[in-house]
Amino acid sequence: MSTFLIEPGAKLANRYRLDDVVSETGGATRWKATDETLARPVAVWTFTEGFPRTSEAVRAARATSRIPDSRVTQVFDADDMAPVPYVVEEWVIGSSLADLLAQGPMEPERAAGLVTEAAEAIAAAHEGGLHHLCLTPDKLMWSSGGAVKVTGIGVDAALLGANVQDPSAVDAQGLGHLLYAALTGHWPGPQQTPLPPAPQGPNGPVPADQVRPGITDPLATISTRAALPQLVGQVVPGPPITTPAAFCQSMADVPRLIPLPVSPAEPAPEPERGTSRRTGEFGSTGTGPRSSERAGATAAAGTAAAAPRGRRRSEQSSTARKALVWGAAGLLFIGVVAGAWTLGSMMRPSGEASPSSDSTDEEQQEAPELSTIDIVGSDGFDPLGDGSEHGDNAPKAHDGAHETVWNTEGYQDPMGEGNKSGVGLLLDLGQSQEVHEVDLTVPQSTYGVQIRVSDTRSSHPTDDEALNSEMPVAWEGQVSGEEKIELEEPVSGQYVVVWFTEMPSDGGTYRGTVHEVEVRGV
Repeated sequence: MSTFLIEPGAKLANRYRLDDVVSETGGATRWKATDETLARPVAVWTFTEGFPRTSEAVRAARATSRIPDSRVTQVFDADDMAPVPYVVEEWVIGSSLADLLAQGPMEPERAAGLVTEAAEAIAAAHEGGLHHLCLTPDKLMWSSGGAVKVTGIGVDAALLGANVQDPSAVDAQGLGHLLYAALTGHWPGPQQTPLPPAPQGPNGPVPADQVRPGITDPLATISTRAALPQLVGQVVPGPPITTPAAFCQSMADVPRLIPLPVSPAEPAPEPERGTSRRTGEFGSTGTGPRSSERAGATAAAGTAAAAPRGRRRSEQSSTARKALVWGAAGLLFIGVVAGAWTLGSMMRPSGEASPSSDSTDEEQQEAPELSTIDIVGSDGFDPLGDGSEHGDNAPKAHDGAHETVWNTEGYQDPMGEGNKSGVGLLLDLGQSQEVHEVDLTVPQSTYGVQIRVSDTRSSHPTDDEALNSEMPVAWEGQVSGEEKIELEEPVSGQYVVVWFTEMPSDGGTYRGTVHEVEVRGV
């Protein structure tokens, strides 16, 4: 069966419904598709009969699935023995680097943060023997869930049949190109991209700080050493950067921030009835920029906004009538209450005080004055799993900057896979404190959250019963965006855990994200 015979609506493996063609590369076609078993959008590569690199692409996809880094696009399925060979990947919704640069170059610290995240993902891939070799602005994504994603690792190189002598140097230069682009808004590489090409000098693209004044010396030097190795020794000192690991090492001491959260690049699909065992909803994901997809999203938004004027007048008139009715009812209610209060005052002995006023004064006097409690340490918290949950990034959740984030690892299940009831973020208050409130900022998605407070940090419980005994739940509910969580009763403890019991989908992966958390008490 040939890929050219496949039309939208066709199914692969009786599971993956092909919806729209996204791109074509020789005999390979990339589709936006739907995994009907798990009711989620996915990206699917299909290959024409006789395509010479099908086996290489499938092998690369399988190897990519084993990279232990959540910033690498996940591979869900791959089969080169099916009637139509295919590779199934996550579908990432968000903004590509090209989208982020549409309004101009990024602040240097944010450019450094975004590209360093990508560099760490590429370095992890190289440790597993995989390369990218095709890094362009549409391959670097900032997802709507607030995470960096690098698409195309392994698979893109296999599809193009790229066979280079020094793949590490190619990817290091690709990372330099991304940093140059983020700093200047121009693309210094040979590929055609949505960005304008970099200004040229006698030896190719000019250094980034000549395109945009104000770039710090360390970033200007690193971008030149990586992106423009031909200029090393002429305009900057030091050797060229020739590996992703060396790029990461060079960026280690550079101040950097994660980009601000962005809105999805396309509307999420309507959930199908019964697609989730809990809510009937599932997250949607997307890829890099495609003009037709963006146009569709814009048209949909425009249609929703452009309601007929006659219907608007009718709605406004109905709203006005409702307001008058409720206003009259409110006045009547106030009159009845006032009359009852007056009658009660006349019948009460003159020396008897109003119990309500006494109660209010007493409550005001007893209400404690709350203050922010210092968080002296933090860690990712996965006691029911392998114990690792991006602990190195935990301080980003309480550094006072909402644009920096801590993420859990990516999971295939909203609760963290397997028999786990969840994963979380552990905050150390230094000593036992009386906790009253927790201010929590997460992305604009619905999260199931528990607040746990304890004087002991759970060692490694074997089940939920042991965890609940060691670190009891002080509050439970759902949160989205900025939330002020008030505990029903103050709880004392040295450790506070933000425990995710249900996480939204981020590009086909379930992940918890915290922009900022603050603990208040006495």
